Amino acid sequence: MKKTILYEEHVKKGAKIIPFSGFLMPIQYEGINVEHLHVRNNVGLFDVSHMGEFFLKGENATNLLQLICTNDITKILDGKAQYNCMTDEKGGIIDDLIVYKFNEKEYMLVVNAGNIEKVWNWIKLQNKKYNNLLENKSDNMSLLALQGPKSYDLLEKIVEFDVRSLSNYSFLKTELNKYNNVIISTTGYTGSGGFEIYCNNNDVIGIWNILFEFGKEFDIKPIGLAARDTLRLEMGYCLYGNEINSNTNPIEAGLRWITKTDKNFIGKNPILNSINNGTEKKLIGFQLEERGIPRKDYPIYDQEKNKIGIVTSGTMSPSIKKGIGLGYVNSTNSTLGNSINIEIRNKMVKASIVKIPFVKI
Repeated sequence: MKKTILYEEHVKKGAKIIPFSGFLMPIQYEGINVEHLHVRNNVGLFDVSHMGEFFLKGENATNLLQLICTNDITKILDGKAQYNCMTDEKGGIIDDLIVYKFNEKEYMLVVNAGNIEKVWNWIKLQNKKYNNLLENKSDNMSLLALQGPKSYDLLEKIVEFDVRSLSNYSFLKTELNKYNNVIISTTGYTGSGGFEIYCNNNDVIGIWNILFEFGKEFDIKPIGLAARDTLRLEMGYCLYGNEINSNTNPIEAGLRWITKTDKNFIGKNPILNSINNGTEKKLIGFQLEERGIPRKDYPIYDQEKNKIGIVTSGTMSPSIKKGIGLGYVNSTNSTLGNSINIEIRNKMVKASIVKIPFVKI
């Protein structure tokens, strides 16, 4: 089991540590609700160094990405990032990722921790005919997520550039305090605004300490992965292994908006079929009308108690204090406003299909 460079720092701060995607990671410190609401209202710092970072350079870098990604890489401006997914020949999702563009010939790809080896091998295979330079820096880089509305006030005390001038999904390579070659991006997985900070492993403890030192006046807190999950769920963001996997395609998962069919990419034809002819299942968001907490793999039923689907993620929302979840149901049962039932501990609990996100930030 791997450890991030910050493992001992998490232990010092009293984190509960659990195995996650091959790493020993902090799941929580004070408690999920406290940490969740702190990010929504103030500022929190996550260690997400388990994520994978690949660097792609070459004359055919853009052509390779156009082939393996569903979104249109040519639309990314220099210094901008793009949410994306990779699909296989059947249209199944290999991984969702963020593509960062330095220029036409140089990109950084950030992939999910549990998919690092799989995605790396897939990209290498597809790159054979393009002969770009590929570098896997996942073991040499660390990643911090500074999230929440006060993250802007905090970061501007440490860096020399105007942090508020960076639009959403932008990034730059810069200096943070005394540390060079740091990539700071306006990305995250919480929906509360903020930044992700990519750095060398040798620098991450120093940057972690600087953020806590300058963050005292903003009451910065360390945040675990459990709150990261509830934060993303309130926003309706997909999680690989829950909402998306190789058995789901982007159309079923509500990711039509990052699937550009006016270009060629691996898996395009079966995905076009899903667009033109519809899908058997569809990802929905639901909110409980009664007390209860939905969990992954709980069955979903219609009003006549016919099973129509399954929960992929669920929690008690710390923000609205109601049970919420995502799940797949038969497309015929996926209409907004429909009444459904979630089976929780052998009891049918009433719920409604609602528009996501569950909370407005």
